[in-house]
Amino acid sequence: MASDDRRFLMGTLDVLLLKTLSWGPMHGFGIALWLERTAGDALRIEDGSLYPALHRLERKGWVTATWGLTENNRRAKYYELTAAGRKRLAQESSEWARFAEAVRRVLESTRPPVAAEAGS
Repeated sequence: MASDDRRFLMGTLDVLLLKTLSWGPMHGFGIALWLERTAGDALRIEDGSLYPALHRLERKGWVTATWGLTENNRRAKYYELTAAGRKRLAQESSEWARFAEAVRRVLESTRPPVAAEAGS
């Protein structure tokens, strides 16, 4: 992932993790894999970003974590969305929808800025 991609991802990682966990409890590797597959490999979440973000969400009370066994009988920490996390996901999703729509309007605009229209 390019450094510009990493900078953009840092601002979106929380909401992406909350959305991923809205499907049910998952361990870190499963979270990263689901995000990569769902995003068409456009997002690659490194462990150095993933686990600190999950711990931050846990401290905020948006996720809980418990130890369990993976499909391969390996011990792993499973993260699960809390009620507060579901509420936060709804808020963030709404904000992101508004933001994405605003960016789409700007990128698809065929009208020049007013100053350019006035011949400035």
